[in-house]
Amino acid sequence: MSNSIETLAAQLGELLLSKKLTVTCAESCTGGGIASAITDIAGSSQWFHTGFVTYANQSKQQLLGVSADILETEGAVSEAVVQQMAQGALSKADADIAVAVSGIAGPGGGSPDKPVGLVWFCWATSSGQIKTDSFQFQGDRSAIKTAAIEQALVGLVGRFKNFYTV
Repeated sequence: MSNSIETLAAQLGELLLSKKLTVTCAESCTGGGIASAITDIAGSSQWFHTGFVTYANQSKQQLLGVSADILETEGAVSEAVVQQMAQGALSKADADIAVAVSGIAGPGGGSPDKPVGLVWFCWATSSGQIKTDSFQFQGDRSAIKTAAIEQALVGLVGRFKNFYTV
């Protein structure tokens, strides 16, 4: 785990502990990397109980309640899908804050509209606050996944500071 990712995960834990809140994650292209970064922090069981790795569309539907229609019309790598992933994770995990990630890590799978390195994120709270964003990361599969994990944590820390009084 990179120093930046470890530092961000530890910072997130401190913030969540200070308010007695919990986080969940719904991951696709990161393949459990966000949950791994979080659980690398000692004591994370106090603020992280459940994470979802929903790599296939079928698992997004079954585990998180993502609409088959949205997957068909928008594609798995889309704003609409990550919103539904985040909301499903919040509901299923009974958490306070969530991050959802879906993207194209490559080397194949990209298109002119959705190139390799495109990753969509959604950060959401149980009180209904939602923020989505997309990023175009560069590099090989490993670099894209690492950048997405780091951005997910950056967003969680930033969203936490915006959503909750620290």
